[in-house]
Amino acid sequence: MKRGSSATQLAQQLGLSKSRGIEAVFKARLIAAVLREVAQQQLTHAQLAERTGLPRGAVTGILSGSLQKITIDRVLRLVEAVGLEPEIRLRRAA
Repeated sequence: MKRGSSATQLAQQLGLSKSRGIEAVFKARLIAAVLREVAQQQLTHAQLAERTGLPRGAVTGILSGSLQKITIDRVLRLVEAVGLEPEIRLRRAA
């Protein structure tokens, strides 16, 4: 997805519902933030797995960009494990 593209545009391109597009963008942004923290803190996937209680293979899959069948709960567990707290802003639909 190009920077500045909307979740709606992504959903249309991929043939998804608007809500699924928003979910995909939300997950991708959270995972990108986790990846930055993982690099900064020099954490291994095994360390993250231990912190979250998730299998190491699941952590590796999520951090390598596999969004299929990945629940927002699992992504949020990774966010918390690296010491981040998400912030959500809402706006009126255009």
